[in-house]
Amino acid sequence: MSNPLHPENEGNRGKKNPQMFSQDIQIANLSARVPEKVARGVFTTGVLVLQGATEVVLDFVLRMNQPHQVAARVILPHSLVPQLIEALKNNLENYRQAFGAAPPAMPTPPPPESPPTIEEIYQDLKIADDVMVGAYANSVMIVHTASDFCLEFISNVYPKAVITARVFLSAPQVPVLVNTLTQSWQNMQSKHQQQHPPIPPAP
Repeated sequence: MSNPLHPENEGNRGKKNPQMFSQDIQIANLSARVPEKVARGVFTTGVLVLQGATEVVLDFVLRMNQPHQVAARVILPHSLVPQLIEALKNNLENYRQAFGAAPPAMPTPPPPESPPTIEEIYQDLKIADDVMVGAYANSVMIVHTASDFCLEFISNVYPKAVITARVFLSAPQVPVLVNTLTQSWQNMQSKHQQQHPPIPPAP
């Protein structure tokens, strides 16, 4: 049996299929739906940034109890990373203007004798099945108080935008997140340039 929606069917080859439809859509973040399981959000004490071929994974970690755990996993397209960095920087500037100073710096722990591998880091982390799947987001909104920042990750998919993850970070963690994301983005850009060097101009 042939599928009338498949563009490669013999009867549709080279013709515009009237049963196929595409249209650009725009959805307002301000009207995003908040699922009940996301509404309360999760508090985290740090972020691990993983680079994929087509996406970036943010693992928000809670290290206040044993075992340490990944409290939320958010999956972003590469294109959202520079927007997230800029939004965080803007919020840090708004924080400084509102409260007269930047968030206090995190204490710097002594460097380990040898940095742990990614396998060693994740050996000490518990990841629940519902968190391991991750939450996709192609937009983000950020709000803050004097002590905390709230990152709302949003999936803009028709018919309504949905908040897929709500994550709270203490204010001192945010500059650390900005630095980590910036370094990760620069690494991605460098790898892309190595894999796709510019074409030299024709003589």
